[in-house]
Amino acid sequence: MGWGEFAAALAAFGLSHVVPVRPAVKAALVARLGRGGFGASYGLLSLALLVWVIAAAGRAPFVPLWDPALWMRWLANLAMPVVVGLACLALGAANPLSFGGRAAGFDPLHPGIAGVVRHPLLWALLIWAGVHLLVNGDLAHVVMFGLFAGFAALGMRGIDVRLRRMWGEAEWRRLAAGTANRPFGGAWRGYRPALWRLALAALVWAGLWHLHLPVIGVSPAP
Repeated sequence: MGWGEFAAALAAFGLSHVVPVRPAVKAALVARLGRGGFGASYGLLSLALLVWVIAAAGRAPFVPLWDPALWMRWLANLAMPVVVGLACLALGAANPLSFGGRAAGFDPLHPGIAGVVRHPLLWALLIWAGVHLLVNGDLAHVVMFGLFAGFAALGMRGIDVRLRRMWGEAEWRRLAAGTANRPFGGAWRGYRPALWRLALAALVWAGLWHLHLPVIGVSPAP
C-alpha cells in the first residue's frame, strides 16, 4: 500500500499503453484474439488499470501542495461536458489519424470531428487531467493527473510521427490537410455531429455527475 502501490499502478498503466500497441505485439494479439477481441480486451484492461491508478492515488499518503479555489471547481465542471462530448464524438468516428477512430469512411475534404481537432480523445484526456489536477492539490493526484496530461500531449505528437513514417509524408499530408492539433484549426466548418452522439454525451455526463460522489467519494458540485 502507500507509495509502493501507487508506483506499481502507474507502471502497469504505462506499460499497458506502450507494449500492446507496438506493431509486432499488436499484430500477434490481433491474430490471436481478432480485431474486435483485441479492442474489447484492451479497452477493459485499460479501464481496470485506470480504476486501480485512481484508487491507489487515493490510498497514497496525503501530502498537500495547495488548497483548491472555488473557481477551479467551477472550471472543472464547465470543462467536463466538453471532455465527454469530445470522447463521444470521437469513438468509432471516421478518423484514421488518431487513437479511437476508424479508417473507413474518412474524407480528407470533410474530416468531421478530426476537422475540429485531429486528436479528440487525447484532447479530452488532456482537458480532463488538467482540470482535475487543479482541484486535487495533493502530491499523489498532482503526479497522477500530471502524468496523464503529459501522456496526452506527447501522444498527439507521437501518433503524428508514427503515421508519417508508416504512410509516407505525402500521404499523411493529404489525409491530414483538413485537420490540426490546435482546436478549430482545421476544416471544421460545416461539421454536423450526429444527434445520437450528442444525446449519448449528455447521458454519460449526467451519469458521471451522479456517480462521482458514490464511486469516487467526492462531490463534483462547486
